[in-house]
Amino acid sequence: MERNRKEKGRVLDSVAELFDLPADVVAGLPRLELVGDRQLYLEHHTGLLAYSDTQIDANTAAGVLRVTGERLTLLAMTAEELRIGGRIEAVAWVEVGR
Repeated sequence: MERNRKEKGRVLDSVAELFDLPADVVAGLPRLELVGDRQLYLEHHTGLLAYSDTQIDANTAAGVLRVTGERLTLLAMTAEELRIGGRIEAVAWVEVGR
């Protein structure tokens, strides 16, 4: 299993180099952009797991991204993109169930 993962990684790296693309884009990894403590932009999410005005958990291929803060709101959401507004206090990768 580990061997397949390494081979897949090498193939993705080769494709990224061939087309002059960042490897994270080719692999479909999440991309985060934090604007101060007021807005977070997330690309390549696969859905929300939890939503409240103090915590939002977004599922991604890399794991669960937890955003905590005050007055959190979804400003925009599409199938792959998410924009969160409010006062963002922390952004962390967490294990499911914690």
